[in-house]
Amino acid sequence: MSTQRKADTGVQRAARIGAAPVLSPRFSEITDEAALAAELEALVGEDGDGSDPAVRSAVLSILKRANGDGRRAAEAMLFEDGSGLLCAARISFLQDTLIRAVCRFALSRVFAAPNPSQGERIAVVAVGGYGRGTLAPGSDIDLLFLLPYRQTALGEQLAEYLLYLLWDLGLKVGHATRTVEECVRLAAGDFTIRTALLERRLVSGEASLLDELGRRFEAEVVAGTGREFIAAKLAERDARHQKAGDTRYLVEPNVKEGKGALRDLHTLFWIAKDHYRVDTREELVSAGVFSRSEGKLFEKAEDFLWAVRCHMHFLTGKAEERLSFDIQPEIASRLGYSDHPGLTEVERFMKHYFLIAKDVGDLTGIFCAALEEENAKDAPGLRSLIRSLRRRARQIPGTLAFLVDNNRITVADRQVFVQDPVNLLRIFQLASHHRLEYHPDALKLIRRSLRLVDAKLRADPEANSLFLDVLTDREDPEFHLRRMNEAGVLGRFIPEFGRIVAMMQFNMYHSYTVDEHLLRSIRELSGLEKGRFGGELPMTTGFISTIRDRAVLYVALLLHDIAKGRPEDHSTAGAQIARELCPRLGLDARETELVEWLVRDHLVMSMTAQQRDLTDRRTIRLFADRVQTLERLKLLTVLTVCDIRAVGPHVWNGWKGQLIRTLYGETELMLTGGYSESSRAHRAAEGRLRLADRLGAWPEAERERLLGLHYDNYVLTVPVDDQERHAAFIRAVDQKGLAFATEARTDGFHAMTEITVLAPDHPRLLSSIAGACAAAGANIADAQIFTTTDGRALDVVTVNREFRDDADELRRAERIARTIEQLMDGREAMPGLLARRRQAKPSASFTVSPRIDIDNDLSGQLTVLEVEGLDRPGLLADLTGAISDLNLDIRSAHISTFGEKVVDVFYVTDLLGLKIVGEGRAERIRRRLRAVFEEPGGEVSQPGTKPSTIAFGMTS
Repeated sequence: MSTQRKADTGVQRAARIGAAPVLSPRFSEITDEAALAAELEALVGEDGDGSDPAVRSAVLSILKRANGDGRRAAEAMLFEDGSGLLCAARISFLQDTLIRAVCRFALSRVFAAPNPSQGERIAVVAVGGYGRGTLAPGSDIDLLFLLPYRQTALGEQLAEYLLYLLWDLGLKVGHATRTVEECVRLAAGDFTIRTALLERRLVSGEASLLDELGRRFEAEVVAGTGREFIAAKLAERDARHQKAGDTRYLVEPNVKEGKGALRDLHTLFWIAKDHYRVDTREELVSAGVFSRSEGKLFEKAEDFLWAVRCHMHFLTGKAEERLSFDIQPEIASRLGYSDHPGLTEVERFMKHYFLIAKDVGDLTGIFCAALEEENAKDAPGLRSLIRSLRRRARQIPGTLAFLVDNNRITVADRQVFVQDPVNLLRIFQLASHHRLEYHPDALKLIRRSLRLVDAKLRADPEANSLFLDVLTDREDPEFHLRRMNEAGVLGRFIPEFGRIVAMMQFNMYHSYTVDEHLLRSIRELSGLEKGRFGGELPMTTGFISTIRDRAVLYVALLLHDIAKGRPEDHSTAGAQIARELCPRLGLDARETELVEWLVRDHLVMSMTAQQRDLTDRRTIRLFADRVQTLERLKLLTVLTVCDIRAVGPHVWNGWKGQLIRTLYGETELMLTGGYSESSRAHRAAEGRLRLADRLGAWPEAERERLLGLHYDNYVLTVPVDDQERHAAFIRAVDQKGLAFATEARTDGFHAMTEITVLAPDHPRLLSSIAGACAAAGANIADAQIFTTTDGRALDVVTVNREFRDDADELRRAERIARTIEQLMDGREAMPGLLARRRQAKPSASFTVSPRIDIDNDLSGQLTVLEVEGLDRPGLLADLTGAISDLNLDIRSAHISTFGEKVVDVFYVTDLLGLKIVGEGRAERIRRRLRAVFEEPGGEVSQPGTKPSTIAFGMTS
């Protein structure tokens, strides 16, 4: 029968496109179409009525069993042979079988129309991905009910009967009922419909209708419109990439829609089918678009991506397309990955994924660029003026090896790299110098010449000099390094870089793979040099032009994370790599030592700024001792800023910028001898005079009372503008006779929101504030804790902004402040507050071993507790509550969150204001704080505990 022949052809084509030829589709083990048809027939007998509702229920029961058995068999085969494309073809075959069985049963037994009239003819056609003969377990089933003229009662009844059964099976079905004429007319005016019909396949019904559609589709839709279709598909691809972040190296990639994912392959085949009239990868090789090895690479990539996607759907029980942290470990296990030194099984799996995504990007790039060269689409990135001035290929001054063709560098002949392997670096230097893009033929030849990048080329002084020129290019070094990386040259020329290509770190802090992060950090430095971030980064923009060691800075940024994925500390190992690599790149001994230091200490400034008390002079002195000179301070500041900004979207904010500026300014003073020699008491007195001047309009008695409220530490560390604001706040609270009150303000430039709390001093106060912030979904960035001379606490908590608009953010801040007041006066309990807030991202996939450090050397008068562990809602409340249990007084808190990991630093004393001494007491502190992470059940944020205000006598 023609229906069976055409349907089988479609499934076999899908299997042939991507599956390894040695594997069998094993369709007979998925379902038996004849047996299924016979089972349905047996429900009604020879002359029975299939329209009885009881029969429909029995039909549905049989279909559910067949669907479930078939999908379980497909999943089992996926584990056995690992072929994603075969799995997709098997599920498509299963779907074909169910639809054909229903259609035949409905026509012959339900509607008694086994031989429809000419006007009642109908074809059930698979379109889109289903038309290609591939379905993931949770994929939509796209069906076209194709009619010859107009809708008939029989056609409507058949479509309704089939669709409701499919819906009752729990399947997602996209459907349309159209005549051949309607299909042609709509496809001619809509590229989405045209794309869906491009991959059409008969599942059941009249083959002649599909044949008619095919003839008219080719003649009236496709003919003469190829260029417009290609341009539309490439524009659609670009928009999709932009929406997804325009990178294939996101650590939680979308396997279907992301850059380098399956949709890129689909786009390629849509264009290939339309432009080259081919259906398979083998035909693309025959057409000369891909080499044989590239064709095999395409096969491998497509099969792998389908395997990942099918496993994701089977695991989650839904059409999950985002490869999130939660499911990455299980998918890695399903695919058979194991741990290696320095890399977990999930990191090895994701590295493989990103390498595959890179291959997909390379291959689709070659394909699309080849089409562009056939004038199917204008060259990307060129302005209309330049397009109008296109010239024929011309030579580049000073070289005979390369030419310029349509503003793209290309090779003069195919032997340029064999004749002189240094040309593999020279092409990138020339492109950067002359501001050229890369011709697809040149990129293809580079990839096929990578074997020439050997030890001899790596040691060649000219090659290294050319590489350094590209790295320090003043226009766009990131663009050319990215092309070098995508072509495979960067990882071969610097093998240590090759080890981190496509490497992900299994944590929620980093948004990109390691190599992507390094390239983005180079982009940040280039933009900083050009003054692009003057509004965001006024300090670094101001001194970047004074830095003499540009090459040192660029090399250090490229290398700062190059040792990730090794068992040893990546900063130490990276410094060793820098020591060996820098002389090869042409850096002298001084420059090499500087790069080595920057790589080794590239985290020091960030950690000091975010995790230390910058008002403590010992903090500044220790950091200044590490930096040593003002020039090194500038270099480390720029590297730190670029590093943080390249971690991921929204990681950098104004608050972090303010911390970096404060640390830089304090350290600059110490390095240049600018610290005042006046006594602390004298400086505090001067500070009170400044505040008194600001409060000059107040009555003298009120002014003197306010000036006497604060200890020297407050006067010395809080800016006078903030002191004046705090004074007005305290005055207003006292006039109202309130026991405690809150005030909220927001600062867009510093990207922070500040909650000021005035309340009777109590060991549990910060814990309550932290719990209220957690319940309100506020991420605490910093906490300043001050005690007044009348026994009250003035606590200033800084939380990161959520809204861009100040008015929206202020409303949020006021809501947080109200929550704090409700918690403090006993109207709310912390466990209840936290329970009502849904956790933003589950952390079950991550493990962070708790670490508790106690240090008496980091501060002159305070003990520093540094706590590291797995974050959770209410953790800060639990930690501060535990610290209060230990009879410790928190003087300042510095809160840092790195994805799923939290690093909180508390400056504390005992209740007498002294440092914590004695190993026995230190060990008790460690045990208690470790229990917050390991045994959280009894902590204040957990259900079953009393509100802290009641439990500790703050209210009755």
